Amino acid sequence: MAHWIGILDDQTVTTKTILVEGSVAGNVVSFVQSGEREVGYWVGKEYWGRGVATEALSGFLGHVETRPLYAHVARNNVASIRVLQKCGFRISDEEPEGLILKLEANERDEAQ
Repeated sequence: MAHWIGILDDQTVTTKTILVEGSVAGNVVSFVQSGEREVGYWVGKEYWGRGVATEALSGFLGHVETRPLYAHVARNNVASIRVLQKCGFRISDEEPEGLILKLEANERDEAQ
C-alpha cells in the first residue's frame, strides 16, 4: 500500500483503474523514468485473453499525450508485446531483461 500511496501522490504519474462489468480488473499507469515517459499496466489473470488490456491501454493513450512513450516488457511475455503492438508501439531496443517498445506521435492513430 505504501508503494501505491507514493505513486498516487506523485503529480507526474497518471493512473487509471481498469473496470470490467463493474469489477476491478487491473490498472494502467504512466510515469517518468530516466527522463522518458513510460507506460505500464497490470490485468488480473482471470481477464487475460479477452482484449481487456488492449482496450484499456488504447483508451489510456488518449489521456497521455506525451510522445514518444515507452514500455518495457519481458521478451517471453508475447501477449503483452502483442497488446503494445496493437496500440501502435514498435520494438525500438533490447535490454538484458527484455524489450523496449516505443510509441511515436501518430503511430497510435495508424494502429486504430
